[in-house]
Amino acid sequence: MHCACTTINLDHHHLPTMVQQPLQQGDLFSRRCILVNGPVIVGAGPSGLAVGAGLRQQGVPFVILDRADCIASLWQNKTYDRLKLHLPKQFCQLPYFPFPPNFPEYPSKYQFIDYLESYAKKFEISPRFNESVQSAKYDESCGLWRVRTVADNGEVEYICRWLVVATGENAEKVEPDFEGLDEFGGHVMHACDYRSGEAYEGKRVLVIGCGNSGMEVSLDLCHHNAFPFMVVRSSVHVLPREISGRSTFELATSLMKWLPVKMVDKILLILATWTLGNLEKYGIKRPLMGPLELKNTHGKTPVLDIGALKKIKSGKIQIVPGIKKFSRGLVELVNGENLEIDSVILATGYCSNVPSWLKENDLFSGEGMPTTPFPEGWKGKSGLYAVGFTKKGLSGASFDAIRVSQDIAKTWNQETRSQTNHYVTVSCDRRCNK
Repeated sequence: MHCACTTINLDHHHLPTMVQQPLQQGDLFSRRCILVNGPVIVGAGPSGLAVGAGLRQQGVPFVILDRADCIASLWQNKTYDRLKLHLPKQFCQLPYFPFPPNFPEYPSKYQFIDYLESYAKKFEISPRFNESVQSAKYDESCGLWRVRTVADNGEVEYICRWLVVATGENAEKVEPDFEGLDEFGGHVMHACDYRSGEAYEGKRVLVIGCGNSGMEVSLDLCHHNAFPFMVVRSSVHVLPREISGRSTFELATSLMKWLPVKMVDKILLILATWTLGNLEKYGIKRPLMGPLELKNTHGKTPVLDIGALKKIKSGKIQIVPGIKKFSRGLVELVNGENLEIDSVILATGYCSNVPSWLKENDLFSGEGMPTTPFPEGWKGKSGLYAVGFTKKGLSGASFDAIRVSQDIAKTWNQETRSQTNHYVTVSCDRRCNK
């Protein structure tokens, strides 16, 4: 099959024009070539939606691609039922569209999903679902990006001037390799597959990881009369979600306007000790670096407690040290203790998947994160952008999305919209199938 990319008449109010040639005998897939008069956005989570809304506000056409069958698939398909936003809603809303006033201070996962659905509807965002990006590469010969996807009905190649990577920091689950885990024999799952502790009543469950997910999964297990053991392998900052009725995050944000990070960290730790007490006697050690400084330099988010510490102090959640190895029905800890357990939940986090599909770029590191730290890691060369990689949650994604959409709109208005008939002229002759 050959797809010649030539002059296409493309009105910016309509979907991209599709150029498709018939299959030649022996082809396994029908590959279509689609020229996009605007950016291709990879990822239909909050980051991709926020970019799309910004572009829609400025009249720039775009295509959003997602491998799942819905928007915000991480929220819809890979989060536990009791999840709520960890920060007050004003710090989590996307650009140009606040949360409904009747939403609580900390919306539930289902309320947040409803909000995102309303967001997509308001800005007329219709992602192309079930299209998994296999590769994206900049073609020097024609100055355009070539984004290849695989869908149920074959392969597609999108050709565009701008590429926005909005797959985020949490695209793939991280599953560490523990000695003997294959021999354990009990139920093992990642936290992304955990929904509720209902099925664990009376079970002894090892939760590996002490971040927000590990803490909340352990708390949920307690609520369903299970017996969780939470692995705390290294030091971790635990802060109260609120101090004297005010959001700890909001307090830190206010203090940062007037004081240096180290000073704010000292204030937060004094307040945390006053509110939560000394946690070291329960097996939770604080890092030497303060919570904000640690977040800014290493991206390690402090835990915001919503009730797990009370269960830890009462002994209903037992803290255990690192793991040495597993055996049949047992886990041996680094202190030599052996625990009988029924199940294992890996609250071991997520990582970026960008290196698996984005080819030859200087914006991302080998770990799939921008090489330049926030707030300057949103723009690369040749029309490449990143949104959702700030390690600053939804507020960081919104910040980047606004900058990216404005930057693209500025260039698009200069290079494309000024052309009376909206012609896009490229010359990639017969290389869509290479």
